[in-house]
Amino acid sequence: MALDEPADNDTRFNEKEIAFLIDKNLLNDVQPISIDYVESEYGAGFVLTSALSNKAGGCGSGCSC
Repeated sequence: MALDEPADNDTRFNEKEIAFLIDKNLLNDVQPISIDYVESEYGAGFVLTSALSNKAGGCGSGCSC
């Protein structure tokens, strides 16, 4: 599965056979970042939580997909 193709300004991370791409300009703003797989009565999916959640103007709840 690929949501985007690598670009010159991306940093690539590999964790447990999963590759992640993060824009180098955004990298400092999102650290620390965590990615969790959750299951609930409403379904299952990935939840991403980062420092962006704490910045003014954000939704405050992280992102999920």
